[in-house]
Amino acid sequence: MADARFFNDEPFLDHEEGPDLLGHGQYAQHVLSLLDRVQAQTETGVLALIGPWGSGKSSVLGKVTRRLRETENGEGWLVAELNPWLYSDLESLTLALFSEIREALPDDGRWSDAREKIGGFGKAISPLGKVTALFGLDSEGLIQEVSNRISGDTSASAAKHKAEEALRKAGHPVLVVMDDLDRLTPEELLVVFKLVRLVGHLPGVYYLISFDERTLLDVLQRSELVGNSEPRARDFLEKIIQVRLDLPAFRERDADLLVDRSLAAVLASHTLALTPGEQQRLSEAYYRYLQARLRTPRAIKRFFGQADATLGQLTGNVDIVDFLLVTFLRTSEPRAYQLLWQHRAELTGTSMNLPSRRDERPEQHLERWRARLQEAGVAEQHLDGVIGLMGMLFAPVRQALGHGIDFQAIARRRGIGSIDYFDRYMVFGVPDDDLPEHTFDTALQQLADNTPGTEADELLLRLRDDTQRITRRIGYKRVAGTPLPAAALLKAAAPHYGQFTAAPQGALGLFTADRAMDFLAKDLLTDLAEPDRPAILKTMAETPAGAVLAARTLQRVTSRNDSDNPDHTQAAATPDWIGDARSLISREIERHIAPAASRPVDELTELEITLIWAWRHTASEATRVWINQQFDETWTPLDLLAVLLPPDRAPFPVIDDATVQSLDALIGLEALYSRLGPLLDTPAADPDSSQDEHRARILQALREHRSNAPSSG
Repeated sequence: MADARFFNDEPFLDHEEGPDLLGHGQYAQHVLSLLDRVQAQTETGVLALIGPWGSGKSSVLGKVTRRLRETENGEGWLVAELNPWLYSDLESLTLALFSEIREALPDDGRWSDAREKIGGFGKAISPLGKVTALFGLDSEGLIQEVSNRISGDTSASAAKHKAEEALRKAGHPVLVVMDDLDRLTPEELLVVFKLVRLVGHLPGVYYLISFDERTLLDVLQRSELVGNSEPRARDFLEKIIQVRLDLPAFRERDADLLVDRSLAAVLASHTLALTPGEQQRLSEAYYRYLQARLRTPRAIKRFFGQADATLGQLTGNVDIVDFLLVTFLRTSEPRAYQLLWQHRAELTGTSMNLPSRRDERPEQHLERWRARLQEAGVAEQHLDGVIGLMGMLFAPVRQALGHGIDFQAIARRRGIGSIDYFDRYMVFGVPDDDLPEHTFDTALQQLADNTPGTEADELLLRLRDDTQRITRRIGYKRVAGTPLPAAALLKAAAPHYGQFTAAPQGALGLFTADRAMDFLAKDLLTDLAEPDRPAILKTMAETPAGAVLAARTLQRVTSRNDSDNPDHTQAAATPDWIGDARSLISREIERHIAPAASRPVDELTELEITLIWAWRHTASEATRVWINQQFDETWTPLDLLAVLLPPDRAPFPVIDDATVQSLDALIGLEALYSRLGPLLDTPAADPDSSQDEHRARILQALREHRSNAPSSG
């Protein structure tokens, strides 16, 4: 079945199915034997192949007609297939029936009389307009037909008698096959039954019809003849049908085998194989949620056909199990599938919850989803299954079901529950603003090999423009144990630090691109051998922006307990590599900041201000000496503080305890208090401008901290 035909709704025939997986071939042989027995006992009859939609009725019919035609040798059955959907009235359907019977008869002298009499009967019982349409008579032929009807013995009863005699004389049975009667309207269905039971009741002509009994009974109950009564509908059917052929039940074993073969065909066509973990997850999903919905060959074929049709560009870019489960939702519950996009942020854990939902209990969360799914048309008996399936895909739903959550695990497998991969499942490909896995891996390898390439260029471009997602994806690979070109990534990212264009993310937009790079840089530096770290940090610091990243990264790696306090460093003995790195970075920062000494302090650029702050992470004594030297020449302490401390920190104090520690590392508190002594000792005056107000707030904050210094110390 590796070449399985998923993209049609045609029946499985012998050459497509291979081994008789569903038992259809065996049952078709049973039907053939039964036909011979029926023929031996009665001149005509109606047999009904009965089974639910999608259970394989058309496949069995196809096998029966195919095998009958293969054995046609002048002695066996003749086959006529009639599609009742094409005809809406009895006259048209009658003509079509006799036309099909006539065409089924061999075109030789032995059958010429039977062919002629069958055609004559069809004409006799049909209006001239129908005859003209079916037999293609021109105006001259129509005039001749009128003349024949007037002058000859062309009554319907006479024509039928002649047809019966001809068929008896021919001595060969004709099987008329009609499929999908349950899809007709009530009026059309009654027309078909009138035809097979009365008009078409001819010797040697047998009918094999198929339908879903439940649906057919519903259709009959909508007709005036039967009315809204199921017993009457069943009685009516019993009068029409002599032999019931109930299609054998599609057993659980049969479904499992067909699912296994279909899955194998999809995987093989896309060169995929399931890992043990994927097999376990898919098995759990199948037996818990999918098996009860995949109960017919058609349902299984449709599901895997959709999977095969849309997997193409996603191969290797999504989690195959998540993809199959999402495909099941899309094919079985399309409106529920649409809810995924509508609630993307909630399902991926990236939404800003309304205050009313922050304290929501798990059962309330589930009830909200039950209401959404009911509104989307999910049947009551399927609600729990759909919610359970969503729990396997999305962490918030899983949590509401009482299980633990792990967004990192979802992201590492490239699951739909990760914001970084969700869109791929919904657009059936990798969006333009995303980077395919193969390109991503190739880029990392090029960076590791120090080999230029378009993939590496693209990755670095995305690192600048889509920093948060790219750093997360690199982090996923790191956690998974994938070797990463840590040094190359640090060197490549450093010059762009502070210039990333990706928009802030997270609550209140606090997760900036620089923040994302801070976290990744710390992890990458940690992955390097300690002796290699100083040289890498020095290379990073060769540009002003890179020097900021290098200093901050060093601080994060050396801070105690990974504290965010920028001046909270380890008190233990400092390893040699740290001292070397601090010295190297400090020299680079001093080189970058040197030109600023010749300009007024209020002309410092934003990058230079950031460099000064970053300098304190490397060599505090060198920083203090340089700044105090500038105070001795042209700069003033209050002007520098007005530049270093932003005026828009409200509602936070302009100088908090952490800022005091930073100022101590940068300038030295004693030196700062000494230089500002006259200003700190003078009572605060009403400021004349906002600039003066900012300076006044700085002085007042320093006064308070100075007065509290002895007790806090």
